Amino acid sequence: MTTFFPFSAIVGQDEMKLSMILTAIDPKIGGVLVFGDRGTGKSTAVRALAALLPEIQAIEGCPVNAEKSVDCPDWAGVTSKKTIKRPTPVIDLPLGVTEDRVVGALDIEKALTVGEKAFQPGLLARANRGYLYIDEVNLLEDHIVDLLLDVAQSGENVVEREGLSIRHAARFVLVGSGNPEEGELRPQLLDRFGLSVDVASPTDIEQRIEVIRRRDAFETNTAVFMKKWRRQDEKIRDKIERARGLLSGIENSDDVLRDCAKLCIALGSDGLRGELTLLRAARAVAAFDGQDHINRDHLRQVAPMALRHRLRRDPLDEAGSGARVSRAVEDVLG
Repeated sequence: MTTFFPFSAIVGQDEMKLSMILTAIDPKIGGVLVFGDRGTGKSTAVRALAALLPEIQAIEGCPVNAEKSVDCPDWAGVTSKKTIKRPTPVIDLPLGVTEDRVVGALDIEKALTVGEKAFQPGLLARANRGYLYIDEVNLLEDHIVDLLLDVAQSGENVVEREGLSIRHAARFVLVGSGNPEEGELRPQLLDRFGLSVDVASPTDIEQRIEVIRRRDAFETNTAVFMKKWRRQDEKIRDKIERARGLLSGIENSDDVLRDCAKLCIALGSDGLRGELTLLRAARAVAAFDGQDHINRDHLRQVAPMALRHRLRRDPLDEAGSGARVSRAVEDVLG
């Protein structure tokens, strides 16, 4: 069994870690895009999150991780109604993957040996109720991007080919990482990520030393290192579970809604997805903090990650999108 670096042991990168925690609290936020240089802990954080997440209840043997037997598709042929606990799925979608591998296809082995048409589930089935992770997402082929956009919109995977007509739930949190030097992300896919985070190599010498120290300790004596940080990971996991329970009871006033709208108008963001994501992220932060209502501090905390990737380009403004959001937050929220 692969041992992943503990989430709580990651040095710095607080915004990246918070964004991933928020999607674990409320998957409706819409996923996380992490852009930054190589070696800044992007993939490490995703792997660490996988080990941190609370387990899910699923029907035994169900290929789409259905929580109830009625939700397990007929084509799966699952008769058991027994539920088991399993780790929250975190599925890698590799570059160069075929469409059949993503959506599923005819089970050739069963067709040849038994003479029956049967469906072989793809990565989208395995990712249901979990995470779909794409490293170097900006290099993903266009036809796979289009496919993901369709499924992310509907929450359902539909396969019509080779005499098969298959449908199954495909609701997942999309996590993408990439290096901006290797190309930009298509606007249609960029807009599908709820949160966006920019990461960079630390410039503080003490912080860099601590990164080296912890990574070396992890590789030198993994068992001891994992034991040292296990309790911290458990605390974060417990906070996530408590926050999930609090989420539906978090209150938001009309003043909070007005602040969300003013921020997005000030930044010129298109559509209303920015306001909705900002509100959901602020609600998740409030729940994570154990509070029963959203305040302006919560909006300040999540505004950069919820809005920086929704801005129109301004060739006359040399400041980055994060700086533009910070200015707008200061103007609107004080």
